[in-house]
Amino acid sequence: FPEMLSNPKLVLVQGALNVVMKQNVTLSCFSESGSPPVRYTLFRHNQQVSTLNRSDLTPALFTLTISSASNVGEYKCKAEYNISSGGKYSNSLNVTLIEPISKPVLSSPTSQAKKGQNVTLSCLSENGSLPITYLFFKGTQKISPQKTMQKREAAVIFLFIDSLSDFGTYKCKANNSFPNNTKYSNGFNFTLAEERSHSQPLIISLGLILLLLITGLALAIPFFIIPLYKASE
Repeated sequence: FPEMLSNPKLVLVQGALNVVMKQNVTLSCFSESGSPPVRYTLFRHNQQVSTLNRSDLTPALFTLTISSASNVGEYKCKAEYNISSGGKYSNSLNVTLIEPISKPVLSSPTSQAKKGQNVTLSCLSENGSLPITYLFFKGTQKISPQKTMQKREAAVIFLFIDSLSDFGTYKCKANNSFPNNTKYSNGFNFTLAEERSHSQPLIISLGLILLLLITGLALAIPFFIIPLYKASE
């Protein structure tokens, strides 16, 4: 009788578990104890992918070509003797597909600001594999540490408008683990909000008082001034 098989080990021997489209990945399946021949079967989500027979104590190597999203997911392998109906299963490996990010959008709740005001900027790529790392710029100068978002959420920074030089062009960039896939946002500019003059409320108040006096005088003419004029005749 053959020696009892141990649970096989499924390991990555070539490529990466985070893959891009059309990439090859090689997985090795091997039971350290057992007597050949051994049959190894690779499964993805409990569906059989491939079967290899080994007549010696060497691992079964399965090479996968990631040609569509259906090629990614959880993989396991099974080791068994041909003479038995049972078998032992390995650990699982999760192959995930890396997608490029879309151009990030830089925005703010307000487009106008004045000196001494706090404002916010938000940067978001709506598509692409997580996590995504964001970085903010004013011109070509970095104005924040990198912000890595694990969820599909915008990276937000807070700014204090201290001088006219803070009204330059802002941008952000985004990248993820997809190779050579850094994207820059649109440019965003705050415009200077017109500040009211301190004398403006006073002028408005004086104008209203003058208008009330004129209106009052016009109303008083029929009741007071005309009777007095007639009485003096």
